[in-house]
Amino acid sequence: MATAPKIDSATDPMATFRGEARAWLAANFPPELKGKENPMSAVDGPDEAGDAERRWKAAMGDKGWGVPTWPSQYGGGGLSRGEARVLQEEMARAGAWNPIGGMGVMMFGPTLLEYGSEAQKAEHIPAIARGEVRWCQGYSEPNAGSDLANIQTSAIDAGDHYIVNGQKTWTSGGQWADKCFALVRTDKSHKHAGISFLLIDMDAPGVETKPIRLISGQSPFCETFFTEVKVPKANLVGNEGQGWEIGTRLLQHERSSLSSGGSASRLFAGTPLGRMALDYRGADDAGRLSDADLRTRIVRHEMDVRAFALTLRRAALESKSNAGPSATSSIMKNVGARITQDRAELAIEVMGMQGLGWEGEGFSEDELAQTRTWLWGKAVSIYGGSTEIQNNVIAKRILGMAEAK
Repeated sequence: MATAPKIDSATDPMATFRGEARAWLAANFPPELKGKENPMSAVDGPDEAGDAERRWKAAMGDKGWGVPTWPSQYGGGGLSRGEARVLQEEMARAGAWNPIGGMGVMMFGPTLLEYGSEAQKAEHIPAIARGEVRWCQGYSEPNAGSDLANIQTSAIDAGDHYIVNGQKTWTSGGQWADKCFALVRTDKSHKHAGISFLLIDMDAPGVETKPIRLISGQSPFCETFFTEVKVPKANLVGNEGQGWEIGTRLLQHERSSLSSGGSASRLFAGTPLGRMALDYRGADDAGRLSDADLRTRIVRHEMDVRAFALTLRRAALESKSNAGPSATSSIMKNVGARITQDRAELAIEVMGMQGLGWEGEGFSEDELAQTRTWLWGKAVSIYGGSTEIQNNVIAKRILGMAEAK
């Protein structure tokens, strides 16, 4: 069995913390989980964790290391960015993964830390940090997708509470969520300034979800209906009419997460395309993939993946200002979506007919999973803001291009 590399305090400025992290992981990460896929990594799926996964989640939640850089007074790890990178390195060395995730971590938590009241942060952040509460996003509506500011779900002032009526669609994980952060209309006379950011309990009377079955055979999204739902005014984040500002900031966090740890994470998992191609297509006399054209396209793809990974790392290092994600997250989201879809297309081409199975004999589990991954990937350039919307953001907010008149 290989031994862990020694920690040299003379060359490693983080030696003390690295030793602490390494010792804690050795004592708390269940060895039977090493190298296994994280069953709790899905933002929009049911909790299928076993006993070992639950113990690991509880340990990370108690330590606050599931959200390592969040403030310790709200249940986070309180670590510096440098310490968080060391923790990530030590977790990778140990074959461990972060069991605390979901939309509360990806989007809502960081946004609430910026805009929430002290009471709201004290109520919601610790539960997110421990992975105890699942959140979903109430943004898109049947007639408010790309034009999100066209939302019609209303929140009428009723004294100490609001009465919410309306419909949301593409609510990821809505059927499993405990709470929803939603954009609602509190003023019909102003398109953007009439939008507010409201927190809604999914088990409140009048809330109903209907799962939407996708082409991949899964149902991770819902239609969500609100009928005369009473929501306390204490659940308003920020001020009335500030919802567009808060909601836009949350989308930056979402796009940053999707590019760095969401869809992009699939690029670095599973069998490398080159190895897969050799298995299915065979090698020439020199030991190379026999199809020269396919070989060239796979190499180009692998170069894109590595360049993207290095860019993500650089972006993380450059974010030390604590300013959080910016409009540049739109670039990363678009690039990550394209590379993710390219990989799925190449994998199907490599497998040939074996990559087109749906069920039945003659296909391995990996082959059937690849078919669904390919179909699932069609949504990557749509959710989190479509590629076209991101192009508009890039043109206006990064390149400074004026709108055509």
